Amino acid sequence: MGATYALGRMVITPLARVIYRPHIEGRADVPKTGPVIFASNHLSFIDSIAIPVAAPRPVHFLAKSSYFDGSGLSGWASNQFFRAIGAIPVQRGAGQAALDALDQQRRLLDGDRAVALYPEGTRSLDGRLYKGRTGVAFLALQTGAPVVPVGLIGTDKVMPVGAKMPSLRHRITVKFGKPLELGHHGPATSGRARRLATDDIMAAIHALSGQELAGTYNEVPAQTPMERIKQVLPHERR
Repeated sequence: MGATYALGRMVITPLARVIYRPHIEGRADVPKTGPVIFASNHLSFIDSIAIPVAAPRPVHFLAKSSYFDGSGLSGWASNQFFRAIGAIPVQRGAGQAALDALDQQRRLLDGDRAVALYPEGTRSLDGRLYKGRTGVAFLALQTGAPVVPVGLIGTDKVMPVGAKMPSLRHRITVKFGKPLELGHHGPATSGRARRLATDDIMAAIHALSGQELAGTYNEVPAQTPMERIKQVLPHERR
């Protein structure tokens, strides 16, 4: 994806800044080299465009593989667009699919790349900030990569859930916080360390975004009785 991404970053980034005039804070706090994890709140589909556009270095994120698998001209256009903004295809799901996604992110960090992740797991439909899942902390503790918290404001107004095209009437604010070093919490194998590190990440995101705290996880509605039981029982949200 090297040539496609380089061209996309060269074209899309300045174009998006001219059209949307995003207000960007804290760019100087982002490490210019080495592995970095951007951990952000998640309000809109365009969050994964807003972060690479605002960041002072290339950023990669995982996107569902269906964006890359389409046929015909529209399928080719979708494939090229997502590669141009730094997306990497991944099969979504639990079990092996989740492990494969984690391996992809780890390989990027081992190559001194920057990756963007959403600790909430999925978009907030009501604008509140939900509890963070521990996968981001696990990755940070395992690789030693610093975590840069990100607060996105206004992306849900520019492109609400269900919208086909982004609006030009609203501005986006992207706030980068100071990098968090989380190794003092303990090893990645410790559930307590993962939870404490996740809470630190979410507190930093909240300080930047100013969202109302939901106090719960952003769960996908359970479809079966077994899924409802699993959501009620204590377990670590990865």
